[in-house]
Amino acid sequence: MQFSIELQQFLTAAVDFENIKYNKYGTSMKQPYHCKAITVYCSSSNHVDNIYLNTAKAMGRLIAENGYSLVFGGGQLGLMGELSAGALDNDGKVIGIILQKFVEIGVADPKVLEMHVLEDMRARKQGLEEAGDAYIALPGGFGTFEEITEMISFKQLGFHNKPIIIVNVNGYFDCLSKQFKRGFEEQFIEKRFKQVYQVVENPQQAIECIKIYQPPEFELKYNWPM
Repeated sequence: MQFSIELQQFLTAAVDFENIKYNKYGTSMKQPYHCKAITVYCSSSNHVDNIYLNTAKAMGRLIAENGYSLVFGGGQLGLMGELSAGALDNDGKVIGIILQKFVEIGVADPKVLEMHVLEDMRARKQGLEEAGDAYIALPGGFGTFEEITEMISFKQLGFHNKPIIIVNVNGYFDCLSKQFKRGFEEQFIEKRFKQVYQVVENPQQAIECIKIYQPPEFELKYNWPM
C-alpha cells in the first residue's frame, strides 16, 4: 500500500488543472461530458443487512467492468470494503482517500495499492470531490448524508456540473427523498433543482445514468457577478 500526505500532489495527478477553464464564479465552462472515475460515498459499518453489502460489491464490480476507476474513502469495513473488493476482484483501478487517523487504527484497506492519506477531513473531502467525474451515494450514515448533499448543494451553486446519483436500494433513502420533496413543496428548494440529482434503485441503473449523462442547463441559485 502506497501512502501520500500531499493533497496538492494527489490532486494535480488526478485532475488536469491546466486544461480546465473556470468562469469568474467557479463553474467549469460547458464541455462534452466524459467520465473516467466515479466517487462513491457509503457506510463503513459491518452491522448492516447483507442486501446493502451485496449492493456495494455489485457497485464496485460494475464500475470496474465498465472501465471506470473507483474513488472511495479507503476503508476496509462495511460497504466500503465490499465496494473496493467488487472492483479489485474484477481488475478495476481503485483509489482510496483516507484520513491519517483511520490508518493509525487499522481501518485502511490493505488491498488498495493507491491510497492517499490526508491529515484532515476537509482535505479528504476535497480529494474525493476533485478525483471523481461522477458521485454515487450508497446507503450510509451521517457522513454519507453530508457528503452527497454537499455535492447537491455545490451543483446548484454552479461549482460543478457532474452527475449525482442516489442508489435507493431497499428503500433506504425513502425518507431523505420525502424530505427533499417537502423542501420543494414548501419552497425551501426551488423546483428547477430537481434535475441536479437522480434517484435509482440499483447499481446497474446508476451506471446507465452515468453513461447517458448530459450536463443540464439551469439557472443557478445565485446570479454571481461576472
